[in-house]
Amino acid sequence: MNFVATDSKLISALLDLEDIEVMDARLTSDKKLLIRVKSTKEKTPCRTCGGETKPHGYGRTLQLRHLPIFGHETIIEITPPRFICERCNDHPTTTQTLSWYKRNGHYTAAYEQHILLSLVHSTIADVSIKEAISEQAIQLIVDKSITDKINWKGIKRLGVIGIDEIALKKGYKDFLSLVTCRVDGKMHILGVIEGREKAVIKAFFESIPKKKRKTISAVCCDMYDGYSNAAKEVFGGAIPVVADRFHVAKLYRAALLLIRKKELARLRKELSPEEYKLLKPAIALLVKKKECYSRDDKAVLEALFKFSPAIKAAYRMARQLTAIFNAKHRKETAVNKIDQWIASVQASEVVCFNGFITTLQKYKNEITNYFIDRDTSGFVEGFNNKVKVMKRRCYGIFNIKHFFQRLFLDLSGYRIYFENQGVIAAI
Repeated sequence: MNFVATDSKLISALLDLEDIEVMDARLTSDKKLLIRVKSTKEKTPCRTCGGETKPHGYGRTLQLRHLPIFGHETIIEITPPRFICERCNDHPTTTQTLSWYKRNGHYTAAYEQHILLSLVHSTIADVSIKEAISEQAIQLIVDKSITDKINWKGIKRLGVIGIDEIALKKGYKDFLSLVTCRVDGKMHILGVIEGREKAVIKAFFESIPKKKRKTISAVCCDMYDGYSNAAKEVFGGAIPVVADRFHVAKLYRAALLLIRKKELARLRKELSPEEYKLLKPAIALLVKKKECYSRDDKAVLEALFKFSPAIKAAYRMARQLTAIFNAKHRKETAVNKIDQWIASVQASEVVCFNGFITTLQKYKNEITNYFIDRDTSGFVEGFNNKVKVMKRRCYGIFNIKHFFQRLFLDLSGYRIYFENQGVIAAI
């Protein structure tokens, strides 16, 4: 297939590559679009001294895969000019490289960007099939573009840091610690750390540049000592460590669900099948938001409380604690409110919260730090759900570096691309 001059101009516009002139284009026997171009860049500095050079023949011809045009796999062929330096003693030659490809690459920069975008919320195996390139080649593109280290210069401030663990394998084995932050509505993955011991977490915190540390407003985590102690030792008292309120709520709701389970087992034996059947919807209602109750929901709860005063008392106390966290108290007020709550529970016959109260008293400072700025790591919990989806999608990723790369792409791939294109993306 031959193209006239106007076709060349069109193709040049479609390629959107700098410093080239389209020589010709044709369809190969396997329906690939082969476009031959030449460089229009007249000068190339010496690779040794950086000085001026003179033309000195041509290097080897390169074939680089580019973005598809009109549905055809597109290959760009270029024979780069070479230049010689007469200033250096050994007169080295330099083969010209243009901005849109690397010296030893097989793809244009635009095509590599296309591969990275295709990987967002997808898998290497799927992209390999769709693009007809090997999984190894795709991984090389990823490795070249994304390291396993955060670019601290790309983040102006850190704000609230969230840290939580996830099991890399089933059975809560091979824990990874995920460190994230959310600034201006944008989620950033800061680190994927192998293990959750204090030493490795502390080492990560110490790797944060000192200027960036000053931009941290709080560190939110669960009540695992390895996380909180590492933060305290590195940041001291300047940055509060906040026990995430959702982890706290999970603990006292677990106590409520435990007594629910015990009481329902008792009622199943004591009540008729018809009576017990009416109470089954209450299993989910005890942790449902009160404002979401329907008239039928309220009727079910009233029936349950009639048969089980113990559940009623525990439910009332759990709601009281939730109300404390929902109110906009100052820390000092919240401490007093929580102390009063503990005293009321201990004075009652409700014992299901005894274990939780021990935890509450141990971590009272971290828990009540929530009331300083009402910081939570709720964004981490949402992020963890995305991580689990990614693990299932990719059939398990056990390489820490690859794990970080895929998380980075899922979180930031689209955003970075659109920002580079001058388009605002709310991702």
